[in-house]
Amino acid sequence: MPLHVPPAPAPALRSVLTALASPTAVREARTPSLLRAQGPVTPELPLPVHVLDGTATRLAGWRFLIRCGERSVAAAETMLTPDGWAFSHFFEGPYIASTERALRQAEVMQQPYQPRLLSIPGLYMLALWLHGDCAADAATGRLAATDLLVPLAPAPPGIAAHRPHRAAELLPVLTHRVTPAPLLGSPA
Repeated sequence: MPLHVPPAPAPALRSVLTALASPTAVREARTPSLLRAQGPVTPELPLPVHVLDGTATRLAGWRFLIRCGERSVAAAETMLTPDGWAFSHFFEGPYIASTERALRQAEVMQQPYQPRLLSIPGLYMLALWLHGDCAADAATGRLAATDLLVPLAPAPPGIAAHRPHRAAELLPVLTHRVTPAPLLGSPA
């Protein structure tokens, strides 16, 4: 089943296109792959980035993979400001290829999903969140027990990258790991 990629807010896309057209923004990004790109670069596959706070999620931005020819060379992230959507930064690294791999895995699944990214800052972890409600507003929504989470590489020790997990199974493991252990001598 194909993935139902939600459309990004038009101002978020415009901010990325403006940054890509700016030699200063590209040069200051310190992304060698983007600087070396031969030919036109285009933002593709907009994914909402949600942050996990305890068991709740909140929209933090939109991420676009920046494609040059047949491959993604970088990513661009936008953020919501009091004035609306604004370009945040370009970056590269292992999460770009890992995101593409997870999306390819999701494309061949039997059930349709709406792809999102889920950031778990306390574990320095990013996962592809496959939301079961394809018609949902990508900017909102809670993790449903039946949603799938696919940890992206590099994943924290003990969590297998690119292995889909039901949210109901993985969330307790993640929240347990994020919760700091009590200090010695302090009341539990």
